[in-house]
Amino acid sequence: MDDRKLKILAAIVDEYIRTGEPVGSKSVASKMDIAVSSATIRNDMAVLEKMGLLEQPHTSAGRVPTYLGYRLYIKRLMRPKALSTEERAQIHDMLSGHGQTAEAVLENAMEALVELTGCTAVGATNMPKFSVITRVEVIPAGRKMYALLLITSSGDVRNRVCRLEFDLTNEQLSVFTNLVNQSLSGMRVEDLTPVTIQSLAIALGGYMMALSPLLYAVYELSDQLMHENVAVRGESKLLAYADVNAAEILSFLNTKDQLAHLLSDALDGIHVLFGKENDQFVITNSSMIVSKYKIGQGEGSFGLIGPIRLDYAKIIPYVEYFSKSVSKIVEDLLTEGAEPLLGTETHPKDPFEN
Repeated sequence: MDDRKLKILAAIVDEYIRTGEPVGSKSVASKMDIAVSSATIRNDMAVLEKMGLLEQPHTSAGRVPTYLGYRLYIKRLMRPKALSTEERAQIHDMLSGHGQTAEAVLENAMEALVELTGCTAVGATNMPKFSVITRVEVIPAGRKMYALLLITSSGDVRNRVCRLEFDLTNEQLSVFTNLVNQSLSGMRVEDLTPVTIQSLAIALGGYMMALSPLLYAVYELSDQLMHENVAVRGESKLLAYADVNAAEILSFLNTKDQLAHLLSDALDGIHVLFGKENDQFVITNSSMIVSKYKIGQGEGSFGLIGPIRLDYAKIIPYVEYFSKSVSKIVEDLLTEGAEPLLGTETHPKDPFEN
């Protein structure tokens, strides 16, 4: 494909992203930096359509990009819009703050991406939770029924209703809560292993048979915390787009396993998925931009979901910069200590500065 056809494709994609309307030859001609007749442009548009890069949605002369056309545009024709100094400073303000924790940085990044891009943000990490167990409580919930609560320093509260063989006495409940809280309070979520639970079961002695269901419920809740690593923010942003199917959006976002798989399978760097092009990402007329980030021995991914008619030249640099910023800030947090403070400078050091 010659340079002229590539320029025509780029002009059509840029104009369609801007207006949402099929693009005709006259509009393309006004944006070309070389003199080309409308007839020549129409011929080239017909060739691009036969190649599967454009399509004609109705009988008008205008064309719109296909998934393949968008993919070629992103790979070869797009001119990324560099972030300004002010935009970088704004991002650092959004990610940083006094008393900040690593978990809060990741949460802030997703909220900021929603605010800056108008898209839905999804995120996943295979890293341990950056929190510790603060308290375990047991509350009678009926005959032989007890609600067990696991509370962490990051504000997570998980509960499990346990049915026991018989009602517990106040002494038994006191023995359980005292032992568990003395042993687990301050322990990182990822450090609660089956071996720890077994040692606590032995320590319960004669109470073990009666209290073991509650003890193993503590482990199950901590394990749940470790694996519930997919977050979604800004769902309402997608629902505001008229050309995106609301039912498909809600169905997809409620399937956390599918989301986690898409995010974890993303390649290094920026990866773009288009709805209906991928069996697992099935929101019609939409796209998903995914970027991985590294933190210590772990990794995570950000994803932005929006209509297919996104300003990729603007949004992709945002996603890329957020990923690198989060990786740098959280890496510094984990290096400095368990839960150190951020925000000691007005603007933290740019992660791309030498």
